[in-house]
Amino acid sequence: MVKFKNFVQDNDNISIIEQKGVFTVFQHNMDKSVTPGSAADAYYMSKTNCTMKQVLIDLKDNAVRLKPGAMQFMTGTVGQTTGVTGVGDMMGKILKSKMTGDAPIKPLYKGTGVVVCEPTYYYPIIENVLDWGGLCCDDGMFICCDDEVKDEVQMRANFSSAIAGGEGLFNLKLVGNGYAVLQSRCPREELYEIILENDCIKIDGNMAVCWSASLNFTTERSGKSLVGSAASGEGLVNVFRGTGKILMAPK
Repeated sequence: MVKFKNFVQDNDNISIIEQKGVFTVFQHNMDKSVTPGSAADAYYMSKTNCTMKQVLIDLKDNAVRLKPGAMQFMTGTVGQTTGVTGVGDMMGKILKSKMTGDAPIKPLYKGTGVVVCEPTYYYPIIENVLDWGGLCCDDGMFICCDDEVKDEVQMRANFSSAIAGGEGLFNLKLVGNGYAVLQSRCPREELYEIILENDCIKIDGNMAVCWSASLNFTTERSGKSLVGSAASGEGLVNVFRGTGKILMAPK
C-alpha cells in the first residue's frame, strides 16, 4: 500500500482547480524552492496565477492514455503499454502523427492506482468529449484522456487553410464517451465559449483552443477582395461555420 502525505489532500500550498471523472487538476500556489535571486520572481508569479499545475489520475481498474513523457510518477498495480495492436495499427498511428504533428504513440496506463503528470505552467482543462460531439484541437495541446476516447484526424476544409492559417492541413480530433485533458495558454475562466447555430465566426489569429468537429474550419480573406482585406488591416482570418461550439483564448 502507498500512502501520500503533504500531497494534494493535506498540503496548504496545493489547491484543486478542477475535478472530472478520474482526472484532477491541481496547482502549487507558490514556488517555495527559491534562492535570494529568484524569490521576487516567484512571489510575483504566484500573485499573477503563474504557478505550476499538474494532473492527477485516479485509476480504478480502468485505463487512460497520455502523451509521451507526460508521466511524472505512478503507484499501484498500473501497467504501461504502447496501446498498439499490430503492425497495421502502428503504421496508422505514424501516418496520423505525420498529419497532425502529435506523437504517434500515446502510452496506455491501465489498472488500479495513481498516475501524476509532469508539472506545467500551461493551464490544463478537462473537457467531456461526448458533449462536444467530437472535439478538435491544435497540435500539441493533448495531455491525456480516457481510453474510451479515440484520436482521429480532421482535415481542414480547403488547402489554402493549411498554407495561410498556420494550423496545418490536419488537426487532432477526439471522439468517444469520456474526458480529455488539454493544455490551454489561458485559464478556463478566461476562455470565451462561443456557441454557433448554423452561423459563422471569423477569428483573427490562432486563438481557438478547441472546437466542435461538426464545424467547417477554413482560412479566408477578411474582406471580399485583396484590396478590402488590406484596407481592413486584418488580412486572413480563421473562419468557423456550422453548428457547434468553440473555446477561444482572449489573447
